[in-house]
Amino acid sequence: MRDAQPKAIQLADYRAPAYEVTDTHLKFELNDGYTQVHSVLTLKQVGEGNELVLNGQDLELLSIRLDGNDLTTDDYVLGDETLTLSGLGSSHELAISTQIYPEKNTALEGLYRSGGMYCTQCEAEGFRRITYYPDRPDVMSVFTTEIIADAEQFPVLLSNGNPVSEKTEEGKKHVVWHDPHKKPAYLFALVAGDLQVRDDHFTTCSGREVLLRIFVEPQNVDKTEYALDALKRSMRWDEEVYGREYDLDIFMIVAVDDFNMGAMENKGLNIFNSSCVLANPATATDAAYQRIEAIVAHEYFHNWSGNRVTCRDWFQLSLKEGFTVFRDACFSADMNSPTVKRIEDASMLRTVQFAEDSGPMAHPVQPDSYIEISNFYTVTIYEKGAEIVRMLHKILGADGFCKGSDLYFERHDGQAVTINDFVQAMEDANSVDLSQFRLWYKQSGTPVVEVLTQYDHAAERLTINLRQSTPDTPGQTNKKPLWIPVQLGFIAHSGEDIEIRPDQPDFWTEESQVLHFREAEQTFSFGGVIEEPVVSLFRDFSAPVRINYQHSQSALRFMLQHDSDGFNRWDAGQQLMLHWIELAEKGRFKLVKEDVEALRSVISDESLDPAMVAYLLALPSEAYIAETRKSYDPVAIHNGREQVLSAVAEALKEDFQACYERLNIVAEYQPAPADMARRSLKNLALSFWARASADGVAAAKAQFTSADNMTDQMAALRVLVTCADQAEAQEALNAFYEQWKHDSLVVNQWLTVQCGSSRLGSPDHIEKMLEHEAFDWRNPNKVRSVIGAFANQALCHFHSENGRGYRLLADAVIRLNASNPQIASRLLTPLTRWKRLVPSQSHLMKAELQRIMDSGSLSKDVYEVVSKSLV
Repeated sequence: MRDAQPKAIQLADYRAPAYEVTDTHLKFELNDGYTQVHSVLTLKQVGEGNELVLNGQDLELLSIRLDGNDLTTDDYVLGDETLTLSGLGSSHELAISTQIYPEKNTALEGLYRSGGMYCTQCEAEGFRRITYYPDRPDVMSVFTTEIIADAEQFPVLLSNGNPVSEKTEEGKKHVVWHDPHKKPAYLFALVAGDLQVRDDHFTTCSGREVLLRIFVEPQNVDKTEYALDALKRSMRWDEEVYGREYDLDIFMIVAVDDFNMGAMENKGLNIFNSSCVLANPATATDAAYQRIEAIVAHEYFHNWSGNRVTCRDWFQLSLKEGFTVFRDACFSADMNSPTVKRIEDASMLRTVQFAEDSGPMAHPVQPDSYIEISNFYTVTIYEKGAEIVRMLHKILGADGFCKGSDLYFERHDGQAVTINDFVQAMEDANSVDLSQFRLWYKQSGTPVVEVLTQYDHAAERLTINLRQSTPDTPGQTNKKPLWIPVQLGFIAHSGEDIEIRPDQPDFWTEESQVLHFREAEQTFSFGGVIEEPVVSLFRDFSAPVRINYQHSQSALRFMLQHDSDGFNRWDAGQQLMLHWIELAEKGRFKLVKEDVEALRSVISDESLDPAMVAYLLALPSEAYIAETRKSYDPVAIHNGREQVLSAVAEALKEDFQACYERLNIVAEYQPAPADMARRSLKNLALSFWARASADGVAAAKAQFTSADNMTDQMAALRVLVTCADQAEAQEALNAFYEQWKHDSLVVNQWLTVQCGSSRLGSPDHIEKMLEHEAFDWRNPNKVRSVIGAFANQALCHFHSENGRGYRLLADAVIRLNASNPQIASRLLTPLTRWKRLVPSQSHLMKAELQRIMDSGSLSKDVYEVVSKSLV
């Protein structure tokens, strides 16, 4: 057990720093087994007090000098994680030397070794593992970095900014980098290794030439073209849409195999998890290409929304992340299908973020406290934060939002600011009071909107009554009404939209068809409605809320076929299928003729985007089904969903076969939107066809053997794992591994397809994969591919009746707690949902949480999640 409970950090306790660091000079001496770091900080007093607190973790202090004078232990106080100097004056030069051991750094924070490469990850608080420093985002400094390393072993030495000098002496390479833009320590980066580079160029809107470089291990050079193209498109888009131009002479990306996160926006030197940047047709699926495009854009967009304007403190994390997720989502929508992108984002939010909002780790987008900041890199901070920005866009309109963002960047360039500063810029630019809207940032939980509609045929009047409430969450009760934008549509019997307006124009934005719902309860009236329409609520998922409104089954079928809003068309299908699955669990499901015809009309409509059709036909995931219920039985959900899948496949097998054969054309692979859309529907049709027909399984085997791209090969493998007999499935898995065992990223896909399978992903199989030569506990991607896929996808096995799946996950958390607390903490999420399980399972899951708590000294990361979950 812990000796003492970790202390929570409170937003209310924020105090501005007494000293700023105007200049930071760093010298790294990289040696086998250890690294020495020498820092020289120019200090200037800017606040109250004469005390300087420097953060440090797992450091050996070699020396410390103040204004050229050596200090003794009597001149400072060295704590477990701080170094404090008192009685300082208005300005000083502070020099500190430390020794660290990157090869032993399994937490992958600070400076660490990944294979033959040194690299850093300093967000949120990793810089304190490098040297003693005021490691807080509101201390911004100009950095100059010198790196010294063996010239043969580490020919590439990189840091932030622009290169200043390079030389080689006595077998040692010396490189100096200078970043002219002030930044906090969390944006510092360093990379050293024997890397290959792919270069390109970009001409900015003002005519400056920027050198673009992607550094990779030699075997991966052929996987960099798409990322470079995505980078150039991102740079152009940010100029055209936001007027933001890049500000250095060089922009670099480095691919790293061992990385806790997806990527990091370090100024001028982005470090990426290799899975988020490397792709070629043979090794990467369409989903991987789309993910790379989005993440490259996200990290580049941070250059302004996160770097040039950064966070005052970590309670403002969504200031940069929520805003930047919104920006990258708009970019992806412009590059691909806006409707499909909206469905993907909303689906993830409703499945994952709504679950977080209803669990023990529920927190506002701007939290009031935390124990370990790494636990707050959450879907609430990122995705719900992005939805809040999107609602501002809905409320202010495109022009108003543009004026607000322009003012925000102009007013706060080079500053560390707050969420309130962002909203204030929107207010000031548009002369609007957003006081009530700010509650979205401060109140946790998912609002529930109850809707009642009534049509008076004689008066030709439609009324809509809206009532909102937000459930209690840990530490918050009695929530206030929010400003909720409700985007509306009305569909006539002909299937066409009806143009009608409410009688209360002050609550209506004509341009976006948005009702402004701001009270606990409001009623809106619409006159001149000559026929009762089908009401299409919250089009484009205009607010992250749960909706209580019961459309009839016939109305849902009608919307599935006719709603002009792609998101609500998809959602109508999801609501239909949720009803089918619930009936199947009760033994009362039968696919009726009207349902079959509605689905058939979707399959046969060649005017629709094939990617959209694929989403319209896909059943809700087991995780989302669980999220729609107050309590749930995971095995019953799985069985009900499987019954519906089989019924749909059987009823429409000829249609799915025809769809597959129509779309299964021979063409050179292109990661282009139209081609990706075609493949997505083709492979969905194959999965249904194979479920109902041996011919479909044979087609999957043929596709697996002949595929010239990973999208089709992996799709066929998934079908075989699901639908072929066990011997055929294992034969395909063995063949795939033999073909790709030399490529770690492809092997991760192979691990996931097994460990996330409802057919193969049993605890016995997971234990077998943990002993496989392809698995490595030190690599986060491997852990996510096995343990993460099992606990989040193979739910019927994870929730095994004897609790063995829970024990397997708890064992992994206990093991990783000591070596990589961040990954251990993030794996915990499935165990935090024990209260909503049926009683037979909930006590087993809770027991595993208690076992983790009792297992010994826990990291702050794991302790915070477990302790909150057990309350």
